[in-house]
Amino acid sequence: MRQLILISIIIIQQFALNSQIEADYSNLDHWLISPDNKNKLHEAYIKDSSLIEYADVFYIYPTVFLDKKDPNWNVSIDNEEQRNKAIRVTRFQASAWAEAGRMFVPYYSQANLRSYTSLETGGRTALLKAYKDVKAAFSYYLENHNKGRPIILAGHSQGSTHAMLLLKDFFDGKALQEQLVCAYLPGIGINEDEYQSIPLLTNEIETGGFVSWNTFKRRYKTKKYKNWYQGKAAINPVTWDLQAIAKREKHKGFLFQDDKMYTQSFHTHVADGAVWISLPHVPFRSFAWTLEDYHIGDVNLFWKDIQSNAKTRVEAYQQKDIAKSKKL
Repeated sequence: MRQLILISIIIIQQFALNSQIEADYSNLDHWLISPDNKNKLHEAYIKDSSLIEYADVFYIYPTVFLDKKDPNWNVSIDNEEQRNKAIRVTRFQASAWAEAGRMFVPYYSQANLRSYTSLETGGRTALLKAYKDVKAAFSYYLENHNKGRPIILAGHSQGSTHAMLLLKDFFDGKALQEQLVCAYLPGIGINEDEYQSIPLLTNEIETGGFVSWNTFKRRYKTKKYKNWYQGKAAINPVTWDLQAIAKREKHKGFLFQDDKMYTQSFHTHVADGAVWISLPHVPFRSFAWTLEDYHIGDVNLFWKDIQSNAKTRVEAYQQKDIAKSKKL
């Protein structure tokens, strides 16, 4: 009986795998956002469009495939339930970069959340399958849209995992690094010396490198922190440097789930691979006490700070570009 059950599970998994459609990024329906498709959900957050014709933003959404009971390791990019989840998180996250350039957001055959804790039993393969789609989307973008424009890479969690790999495959030690404004990689553990030629950026106007942070409760060191983030690269996403402490007054804004911006919401303290914050000053503050960490809010907690910094970096890149053109 047990053998029959196992065989049935394998058949179901194989059928589900075979039923997943292949990504084709010449198909506009396989893009959540691109300049050519009708989904412009990020545009509601654009008040200053001065940089949009100059630079591009390639954003990769975090894990929304969370179902522990689903036997699949990856979800098909045409799965409506997962698409709707991706749309919701993209609206609240990618919008932080919306004023910094044209927005590109691909759907991809995302790996289930359990992939990160089951790397040797299917998780690694699932993550690489998801990355295959992201890489294909980025290749299509380069070939058909970029035309030499400056690039911001942005993601969160699984999205940052894939962006980290894009940096290795397309930018590190390659000509395309000249077009890199910044890679924003929150929600993952990444070594400061991860790349041969792409540095951790440690001030707010540097370009050509990456930034990363992971958000935790102040004085609350979890097992997750020790296993995944301790000792990893981290900057302060309020000051955009290695400054240990930034007072609440410097915090520009937390985009909360009620779609309102809460400024000067918390203190930040950077130490040993993480950003430790005080309890945010927002409605339903008591809810924050129930969270072990603030991973889910790595972007939204610093939404206005990210918006401001992304524009500052693109403007800094633009000034270098102008100076270079004058020399020629």
